[in-house]
Amino acid sequence: MTADIRRFDEIDSTNEEARRLGDAGQEGPVWIVAARQTAGRGRRGRAWESPTGNFMGTLYLTPRCGPREAGELSFVAALAVHDAVASLLPPPLRPALRLKWPNDLLHERAKLAGILLESSGVAGAEVAWVAIGMGVNLAVHPEGLEYPATSLAAMGVPGVTPDDALKALDASFEHWLAVWRGVQGFAAIREAWLKRAEGIGGSITVRLSAGNIEGTFEGLAPDGGLQLRLPDGRLELVSAGDVFFGPPVQ
Repeated sequence: MTADIRRFDEIDSTNEEARRLGDAGQEGPVWIVAARQTAGRGRRGRAWESPTGNFMGTLYLTPRCGPREAGELSFVAALAVHDAVASLLPPPLRPALRLKWPNDLLHERAKLAGILLESSGVAGAEVAWVAIGMGVNLAVHPEGLEYPATSLAAMGVPGVTPDDALKALDASFEHWLAVWRGVQGFAAIREAWLKRAEGIGGSITVRLSAGNIEGTFEGLAPDGGLQLRLPDGRLELVSAGDVFFGPPVQ
């Protein structure tokens, strides 16, 4: 992928820098990578720890698409991150690398990478830019969180640098963006995501703003929503929430 690369020793947030590029009318693709973030964040405004040695970056795109298509890029990103990290692992470790809906990367159910998708525009309008923020735990991982985490170093794969990760991510995004733009579009992305998904057919808890719901993870709707079979047999479609493979921490 022919993308400009902008490197920072320290920045508030690579996604914030992407927003600044969007406000300035910058054309993508642009990689924004930082050795340290002072205000990194994850989904729902949560703070994202940004220790030196891990990969912290954002891919800034200008897809000129509608909001629905822009949302599909969350799953494109999940596939790209999964396959990029898999390429950095010895083959015996790769089968335990799985995706948690919608786009967390797990290894043996411990979080290895997270993705935050942000975009311009309002509902019904063209999305001028999309920022795909990524944090990959290469050297260290946080402790004491409600969801367990891990890192490549903790998995016995030390020495992977942020530059190694960037090269792998760039190649992987080039592939999956081409698939998404191809004839099959999101249908091909959905199929590939399901093959890498953790917990299909198993019991999960989804934490919503209004409370928790439990059921069986049946799959993905055509738009990427989570299909949850409730105990009474009804099929619930979840568009946003936190998935736990068991009761969530209160």
